[in-house]
Amino acid sequence: MKKVAVIGGGAAGFFAALSAAQHHPSSRVVIYEKSDKLLSKVKISGGGRCNVTNATFKAGPLSKNYPRGGKPLKKTFAQFETQDTIDWFSTRGVSLKTEADGRMFPATDSSQSIIDCLTHQAQKAGIEIRMRTPVQRITQQDDRIVVNDEAFDAVIVATGGSPKSSGFDWLAAMGHSITQPVPSLFTFNMPGESVKEMMGLVVPDALVRIQGTKLSHQGPVLITHWGMSGPAVLKLSAWGARELQARGYAFNIQINWIGIANESEVLDIIEASLPENRKKKISNACPFDLPKNFWLYVLNKSQVNADMPWLELGKKSRNKLVNTLLNDIYAVKGKTTFKEEFVTCGGIKADEVDFGTMQSRIVPGLFFAGEVLDVDGITGGFNFQAAWSTGFVAGKCLSASVNAS
Repeated sequence: MKKVAVIGGGAAGFFAALSAAQHHPSSRVVIYEKSDKLLSKVKISGGGRCNVTNATFKAGPLSKNYPRGGKPLKKTFAQFETQDTIDWFSTRGVSLKTEADGRMFPATDSSQSIIDCLTHQAQKAGIEIRMRTPVQRITQQDDRIVVNDEAFDAVIVATGGSPKSSGFDWLAAMGHSITQPVPSLFTFNMPGESVKEMMGLVVPDALVRIQGTKLSHQGPVLITHWGMSGPAVLKLSAWGARELQARGYAFNIQINWIGIANESEVLDIIEASLPENRKKKISNACPFDLPKNFWLYVLNKSQVNADMPWLELGKKSRNKLVNTLLNDIYAVKGKTTFKEEFVTCGGIKADEVDFGTMQSRIVPGLFFAGEVLDVDGITGGFNFQAAWSTGFVAGKCLSASVNAS
């Protein structure tokens, strides 16, 4: 009987173990988990609902949602992509549903459905799970890999991307290069900005730019009690993870609150609304898709009297209002991890791994899955899809290593 070790009891680790058991049924599969909890990130994902994947169904478009690792992931997605994830869970009793923004959740709206499915399948497959069993070392011995003091025919590392992960030390000792992990998905803290008084409001289509860079993203922005979040901010934080870390998370953002870049077009919209709104108070007649309270905030910031009718708005005040709508500037000082979901960029360098098999190019018999790789996706289910895909392929492609031993 051949032996396979999977290090890490998270989404990628479980999926890798299940794939190994499925494709190599005569092998003995063991999961090492250093804590007393399994699938803890699955539990809290999506506010406890688990954003399993995203309704992006082709490898090419799917790979474009990964600031790092998208190109090599195409090889992995060619073997296991979104539809495969949907089919895998549905054939095991968990149907998924798609929301308007493309995110996919279990129909139960509970992450426990995913956890129960994975743990049940592991039990059914006879996978051994060793809780509270940290890995102290991994070494290569002849044609086998030794985990602590036990020899295995193949080892899949799925320890996640936390900078605290001890796994990077032993992987570096085996010859791998590590890109230092830094946070990827995070929200912007704005301790000195009054916009926080609008907390809870969502501006539906804002364009957010980081001054002094080429970084920008358009989409909904959520005002929070610490600053700003929402898809536009989170995606911006992912694409700019390394650059923002280098700046010490201190920078200015420039926001176009209405997503219309052309100033003359904005003035035309205001002009077109005047026949209907000229006698109405400006506060009660917003020509743009903005929440009422936020419109009042913009008027106040532009020093426009909200109680005056539109017909009395002078050219100088109008231009100031348009400038606030299109070029509002805020100082960011610090970040907050998004909903306790710690996503990083960094880890094992992608060019040291064959993404067609997930095997190390440096250590035969050593495979990788999930965020231990220098691969990360934007918010929306993409990080879990990478976990399922890399885990599945790693488990499937053990054959060369296991059969040869």
